[in-house]
Amino acid sequence: MNLQTLRHTPDPQTLPSDHHRALWYDLNNNWDTAHSIVQAMSDVNAMWIHAYLHRKEPDIWNAQYWYRRCGKPYPGEMNFEAEATMILENLK
Repeated sequence: MNLQTLRHTPDPQTLPSDHHRALWYDLNNNWDTAHSIVQAMSDVNAMWIHAYLHRKEPDIWNAQYWYRRCGKPYPGEMNFEAEATMILENLK
């Protein structure tokens, strides 16, 4: 699945995981629901999505905290779609 396919999935409940659903909500302009989903999870990929969401918010201090927690370097000015693509590819 690529970012465009994810974004245009009509029903997020058909997606294979909560990780995918969190990204779907973010890509469809519902940051709060995306954040609620990952906040209830504790695996590395959820922490990465959490970091990405806070970078996008922007809450840089909080984002940096979550990047450290998931073991990923802070991506600086990386394009958000590029990072979302990286996350999605990592979910395979």
